[in-house]
Amino acid sequence: MSTVAEKIRELREREEKIKQMGGPKAVEKQHERGKLTARERIDHFFDPGTFRELDMFVKHRGTLFGLDKMEIPADGVITGYGKVNGREVFVFSQDFTARAGTLGEMHAKKICKVMDLALKTGKPLVGFNDSGGARIQEGVDALSGYGQIFYRNAIASGVIPQISAIMGPCAGGAVYSPAMTDFVFMVKNTSYMFITGPDVVKSVLGEVITHEELGGAMAHCAKSGVAHFACENDKHAIDMIKKLLSYLPDNNLEDPPYVPPTDNPDRPCPALDSIIPDNPMGAYDMKDIIREIADDGEFFEIHEHYAPNIVVGFVRLDGHPVGIIANQPKVLAGCLDINSSDKATRFIRFCDAFNIPLLTIADVPGYLPGKDQEWGGIIRHGAKLLWCYSEATVPKVTLIVRKDYGGSYLAMCSRDLGADIVLAWPTAEIAVMGAEGAANIIFRKEIKEAPDPEAKRKEKIEEYRKLLYNPYIAASRGYIDGVIVPSETRLRIIEAFEVLRTKKQALPPKKHGNIPV
Repeated sequence: MSTVAEKIRELREREEKIKQMGGPKAVEKQHERGKLTARERIDHFFDPGTFRELDMFVKHRGTLFGLDKMEIPADGVITGYGKVNGREVFVFSQDFTARAGTLGEMHAKKICKVMDLALKTGKPLVGFNDSGGARIQEGVDALSGYGQIFYRNAIASGVIPQISAIMGPCAGGAVYSPAMTDFVFMVKNTSYMFITGPDVVKSVLGEVITHEELGGAMAHCAKSGVAHFACENDKHAIDMIKKLLSYLPDNNLEDPPYVPPTDNPDRPCPALDSIIPDNPMGAYDMKDIIREIADDGEFFEIHEHYAPNIVVGFVRLDGHPVGIIANQPKVLAGCLDINSSDKATRFIRFCDAFNIPLLTIADVPGYLPGKDQEWGGIIRHGAKLLWCYSEATVPKVTLIVRKDYGGSYLAMCSRDLGADIVLAWPTAEIAVMGAEGAANIIFRKEIKEAPDPEAKRKEKIEEYRKLLYNPYIAASRGYIDGVIVPSETRLRIIEAFEVLRTKKQALPPKKHGNIPV
């Protein structure tokens, strides 16, 4: 009969064997590719000594195609929970060294179990994806596993934050789960996502393209918009995820985490008094405004490389997380288009789901014109922006700094779309359209009949500009609550969110709306 000591020794031996993953050669290959192993990623992610592994001894049950003779440590995925900066987080980390981290029945069950635990306990879920895809030998059981994960992604959405890190291959059906989560991180040169790979593209379409070009980090961060962050290496990605989590609540019933501020809420921002160019066509960097008003000048930008004509991300104002949506005059003059509408919509809906107040900063001349935008559905995509601002019940503050014209005035969270407090700088211009277009319509007859039509047109443009290019008409109607000195912006916005902290708003009872997706 074995003694207790022998049983404990056996346990330690079994654990140690599984922790070797796919063995030294497989681990070495992983390192040669510039990648951490699944367990090294977990070690870097969690506070030291806090990770608790679940289901270490799970084994696959496959018997076909030699699978019955195949040992896969931890069935190719490490699952568990631990503390990240003192807060509980659940995790799964696919192990590419163990049969390429392929997903089979039990691999999926491990992931589903940790997803269920995260949902039941109201804690964030982070997935490190590094897998060769479905375990073909397990057939429909593998497909069922993916389906069970997708189902849980949908059910957990808006309840707990879900974050995906793509740290190796992610192809075929495997790509859908990350796309259903809230934020996707990718690593340059070592990770990729696509439905069909370069070989299929070449055989079907005759196009020659690399993995990186087709589905690498920058392809998805700048072109498709599937990914939000392009990171330099695995450690950089993990550090960025930890930073992101610092702005997010554990679940939809909690407030975002407050951090005692080191920046004075009364701090003036004198640089803002001169940031708007005297030339109405002049550009400036909207991020300079954001950093000026943010605590310690810190701005955690989301989707930096996608639709850069709009800027979204997180700041802290007097220690409280706030989501920012702002037009970027440096790109397309800050016009709204299909991609920027989608980018802003998804970010606004995330913030609203997780009780993160919204600050909108408007400097927008309108929607981007052209047949490509119209045929691509700018009406439908632009309507999403109107929809999500109207539906959001978190505190909403809008700041108008310069141009705010026509439908885009409404789309950037106007009073009519539910903004709680609207502030404007003296440089704000609120009108149905730009002065040139408006003058050509209103004064068409006068311009046409004038001895010098061009001189008359310029005169009428200036007349329109002087009459309407200011914030005071909107303020006189109550559409703007206050015209403020730019250098006082930080204080005034902090005060606005402070008074809105107890805001309560309920929507009509319904299953859900039918958003124009």
